[in-house]
Amino acid sequence: MDAAELMDAPDCDPAKLELTYRQFGLVNRLFSGWRLLYVQELRPLLSPSTVTTVLDIGSGGGDLARLLEQWSQRDKLKLDVTGIDPDSRAHSFAASRPHTPNVRFVQAGSGELVHEGGRFDVVISNHVIHHLQPPDLAQLLADSRVLARRLCLHNDLRRNTAAYVLFSVAALPFRGSFIRADGLVSIRRSYTPVELAAAAPPGWRVRRHPPFHQVLVHRPGHPHD
Repeated sequence: MDAAELMDAPDCDPAKLELTYRQFGLVNRLFSGWRLLYVQELRPLLSPSTVTTVLDIGSGGGDLARLLEQWSQRDKLKLDVTGIDPDSRAHSFAASRPHTPNVRFVQAGSGELVHEGGRFDVVISNHVIHHLQPPDLAQLLADSRVLARRLCLHNDLRRNTAAYVLFSVAALPFRGSFIRADGLVSIRRSYTPVELAAAAPPGWRVRRHPPFHQVLVHRPGHPHD
């Protein structure tokens, strides 16, 4: 878990970084499993008359925040998404994209929102957990519990040899970016379900999620979930 992703380097190639952010949209649609998470977990919480607020921690290029809002619009349900990322490069890219109604981006970490007294109905993240050592993971989860009223969903990769081999081949078309190299590092750095369950505090449940993902779930008011 000590290997570093190329895009995290402060002096990485800016052109490759921008292309990586652009390609994340397709990668997440193909591999992250968020459509199923939206249908199973988020959509049942949404309403056509009342706005549901979502905080996307580590929102990167902002594609997931926009995608969730698009799905909710299609379903005629009201959703407001705030994406936060402490990386100025990610924030600049996300904020520079065409405006999407009910989606905003803030350069911040989760701790800053806790300090400000922020509250959201749902707190999510995508492919963030594998970047975190246990103390940082514990802090993220503690912040999430403070910030979320109804649901926390942290979706991440699940370390698996088959996932590594399949992604190695599937990512070959993503040339000129960090997608393939960093994706393979991410899989190697990711937790197994047993490791993630051991690292998570009481009140969190690890659920396997296709394809080759796992979701760390907490429902306020349901301590045994």
